[in-house]
Order: sequence, then structure tokens, then C-alpha cells
Amino acid sequence: MNKSTIILGEGSFAYHVAVNWETLPPGYGWREVAAVAVDSKDRVYVFNRGPHPMVVFDSEGRFLRSWGEGIFTRAHGLSVGPNDTLYCTDDGDHTVRQCTLDGKVLMTLGVPGKAAEYQSGQPFNRCTHVALDPKSGDLYVSDGYGNSRVHKYTPDGRLLFSWGGPGTEPGEFNIPHNIVTDRDGYVYVADRESHRVQIFDSKGRFETQWNNLHRPCALFITEEQHIYIGELGSAMAVNRYQPNIGPRITVMNTKGERLARIGHLGSGLGVGQFVAPHGLCLDSHRNIYVGEVAATAISHFEEPPPNVRSLQKLVRAH
Repeated sequence: MNKSTIILGEGSFAYHVAVNWETLPPGYGWREVAAVAVDSKDRVYVFNRGPHPMVVFDSEGRFLRSWGEGIFTRAHGLSVGPNDTLYCTDDGDHTVRQCTLDGKVLMTLGVPGKAAEYQSGQPFNRCTHVALDPKSGDLYVSDGYGNSRVHKYTPDGRLLFSWGGPGTEPGEFNIPHNIVTDRDGYVYVADRESHRVQIFDSKGRFETQWNNLHRPCALFITEEQHIYIGELGSAMAVNRYQPNIGPRITVMNTKGERLARIGHLGSGLGVGQFVAPHGLCLDSHRNIYVGEVAATAISHFEEPPPNVRSLQKLVRAH
């Protein structure tokens, strides 16, 4: 692993880029990493849109195994639950699958291959991510591209209630793209195309919202209650290279105060640049793993390269 001399972020949120971090076996590859997660031993799970949907590495980037072939249609969200189980959200299949670390499916939410009616409010139409209530273990599912809802489930998969609807008012959504909870049970939803993160209590009641974000796409919360927000850049040619709108990672605390912004070199594939931070997580050393839907993001403007980079590791500088 080679660490770049480029520093992203600042202060206690300063990072080197780990260049060529992971080693893939011959014949393996991907063009889109939708989500990434780490388990209690800092093993890294890369949920991607290639022929091997889940690829697992150790913390040094050594390949361990892959799984999910023939199960997942289109990787989208990935989160870690109790006892190191994984919640894998497949927006192409309209399902959430709870899996063991070696790929055994324990529970499926939704009907594989069958979408709910568009904007019906019923689960699911292209669901995007899962968060867990830290006290009860209840599940929150953001749903998604074809719905404008959040659904709350019991740990064993019984639907409790849903909230939201299409729109831009508080409590409404324009692509609820990612979701996390804090230690007090508040729910944070990346309302991507309304350029905000909305915060709710555990009953789905609107509390507040954070603005001054550009297409917030990925969310991750640490034990310190720091919320890392992956922001997409532009999807339009008119402001593709406009500075100060991303792609980047913003760090907030639960009070809504901005602690840092990571990524200042503009959109691109160079060291220290991002294209489309779509999923992210931190390990026990507070290193950041960023999955990017790079091919899709580039294709808005031009043909992406055949082996476009879509996974990065940022190593904490202090």
C-alpha cells in the first residue's frame, strides 16, 4: 500500500490516499462500487456491480473471498448489524437481504424481482439502504428511487409503519438515498435531490434538516457521533467543473455543525479526487473507505474508461 503525499481534509480529519490499496485476483474487476462496510475485525466488504457482487478483503487489501453471485441484481446499500450480519440493499431486485459474513441469506425483506407500484408508499420500489435502531434493533429502510418513503421494521422483518411522500417540504423526499441512526435513536436521511439531510425521531417525526450540501448520497456515523456525508458532484454539463459543490465528503456532528470537508481537488480520477462518493464507511482506526459509482457518473458526460477506479481508502494522517 502506497500512501500519497496529498493531504485531504484538515486537523484531526486529515487523510492520505492509499494508492492501489486492494489486490484483486486475476479476472476480477468492477466499474461501480455501490457500498462498502467493515466488520468487527476490520475486514472490508465491497458491494459492487460486477460479476462478483460482494468482494471481501482484509485491512491490508488482501483478497479473502467473494460471494453473492446469482443472488444480487444491482448492488446499492450495505450496513452492518448485530453479530456482524450484513444488510444488503438491492435496488434492482427491490429487496433487502440480511446475510452472514460468508453470504448465507438469513432474511429477505421485499419480494425478489417485484416492485411496489411507483410512488405507492408500499415497500419497495428501488430501495436504497438500511439503518438499525441502536436500542431496539428495529430496521429503517430508505425507499428509494421509485418511492419517497422510509419504512420501519422489527428485527424479524415485520413492518411497523412508514412515513414520507414525494416533495420538498419537511418530511417529504426527493430520492431518500441513504439512512443512519445515532445512539439516541434519531434517524438521518440523505434526501439527495433536495440537497439536504433530514433528521427524524424514532416515530418518524421531523426534527430538523441540514442544508448547504450538494446531493448528499452516502452516510456513515461513528461511535464519536461524527456523521460522514458523501456528496455527489454535478450531473449536468453546465456546472460540471464548478468549484465548491463536490464531489467530496463532509463531516458533521449531531448538532449540525460542520467539522471538516474532505476533498478539494474537484471531480476527476487523479489521486485525491472523487467522482461520485456513493457509499462509505470507517474502520476502527478511522480510516475511510469510499465506494464510487464512477462509470455512471462519468457517462453523464463521456465514455468512461474500461477500468475506471471506483474504490478508495483514505488513511488517517494523525
